[in-house]
Amino acid sequence: MFHRLMAGAATLAMTAGMAWADYKITILHTNDIHSRIESINKYDSTCNAEGEAEGKCFGGVARIKTMVDAKRAELAGQNYLVLDAGDPFQGSLFYTTYKGAAEAEFMQAIGYDVMAVGNHEFDDGPVGLEKFIDAVSFPVISGNLDLSSEPALKGKVGNHVVLEVGGEKIGIISVLATDTVDTSSPGPNVVFQDEIESLKGDVAALEAEGVNKIIALTHVGLPKDMDIAANVPGIDLVVGGHSHTLLSNTNDRAKGAYPVMVGNVPVVQAYAYSKYLGELVVTFDDAGNVTAAKGEPILLDASVTPDAAIAARVAEMGAPIEEMKKRVVAEASAAIEGARETCRAVECPMGNLVADAMLDRVKDQGVQIAIQNGGGLRASIDAGEVTMGEVLTVLPFQNTLSTFQVSGQTVIDALENGVSQVEDGKGRFPQVAGLKFTFDMSVAPNEGRVSDVMVMENGAWGPIDPAKTYGLVSNNYVRNGGDGYKMFRDATNAYDYGPDLADVTAEFLAKSGPYAPYTDGRITRK
Repeated sequence: MFHRLMAGAATLAMTAGMAWADYKITILHTNDIHSRIESINKYDSTCNAEGEAEGKCFGGVARIKTMVDAKRAELAGQNYLVLDAGDPFQGSLFYTTYKGAAEAEFMQAIGYDVMAVGNHEFDDGPVGLEKFIDAVSFPVISGNLDLSSEPALKGKVGNHVVLEVGGEKIGIISVLATDTVDTSSPGPNVVFQDEIESLKGDVAALEAEGVNKIIALTHVGLPKDMDIAANVPGIDLVVGGHSHTLLSNTNDRAKGAYPVMVGNVPVVQAYAYSKYLGELVVTFDDAGNVTAAKGEPILLDASVTPDAAIAARVAEMGAPIEEMKKRVVAEASAAIEGARETCRAVECPMGNLVADAMLDRVKDQGVQIAIQNGGGLRASIDAGEVTMGEVLTVLPFQNTLSTFQVSGQTVIDALENGVSQVEDGKGRFPQVAGLKFTFDMSVAPNEGRVSDVMVMENGAWGPIDPAKTYGLVSNNYVRNGGDGYKMFRDATNAYDYGPDLADVTAEFLAKSGPYAPYTDGRITRK
């Protein structure tokens, strides 16, 4: 656990025999920045100089810095915290190139008070997270991780932190989604504990210290956050991430109000990709009960001038990769949609593109089926010229093509896994090529949701044979059991060291002429 005094916040006055007045604190928060160090366009991929000149860009760390500094000035003498709910890692060439060093430098410059560990902080194993923690001065916490057997992180990730703000102790507790073992690479020495039981233990520890204002800073997704708010007594506020959810009282595309109230517990999240800075004002009575919570995420659009010093440093760090980013590799006749809410729930144009590209690359090797996890698709691409930078923003993980053989029954099992968590927007949703299937959401997960599985063979569609052996192509992450695809670990004739998936996709786009994005009904949802 960490304890720290927050300097500069106003201490509430109290005279002997008088009760405390209401206590107000402003929570400024981000989540799931995903290495959007530079500004982004409307498709959440990297914006360009032309877009900036036309006022069409959003976010980026320089805009976060500007807005956080403006809020600090506005709140001078008042109580506030700057929090991040995890996943600054992974999603652009800045992460691919600097492996967390850029994120650490800019988050340090912005001046966060606490950060929760996100699943993608383990994308380069525990050592990748260790380097980040060593580079920042603010605490990085997660309460449901047993790190006692992981030498890189032992003693470096606190389970909670207590900050003194305006004379009041604010306890911040945290948990990380337990399925991180499937969605990232924490390794065998990081042991996950149940989120709710872990939080209950940390609440009890803080209450025993006399802390009665407790914030859960989590990386588990909105549905789980609401579950936590309902089932962990003593939590006063949940600041979350992981599901990339926009909550707003003014935006008609929002998934709910800001905050969502679960009983008397406000729950907030601020979308993703540096596009918003959440701002919530919470009022406590003298017993530590929340009596009011109001706010709205701040859109960091072109009206927010990027901080000059941060922008200059971003340009300096971006110079070595700028030429690669600018290289035009293809042309698209229309926008290629890769939105998270689409590609994790139904057939999507970006899924078809990537799966088609994979299958095209290895079709001469006896491979019939391609499966790409929807969570591996991280952005859309707009119409017109397609740059390598855009392709790498869609496919930033440096995954390689994996070819292998499994039975038809294993393919069916894989599809069942892929559609087993559609309700939660999980990244395991299967985008496919050489394959058709139907899934029925009225059927319980892993109880036969998938039906009518068809395979393209010899130019014609035919029903899959559970006993037959089929050649598959996927990415090395899925082939090695990522996103729940454990059934592929025992595949025969597996080769995980093919070309980079981003290069394969770029080359497929290039040879397709102006690429026309499409869906063709290969996946049917009931």
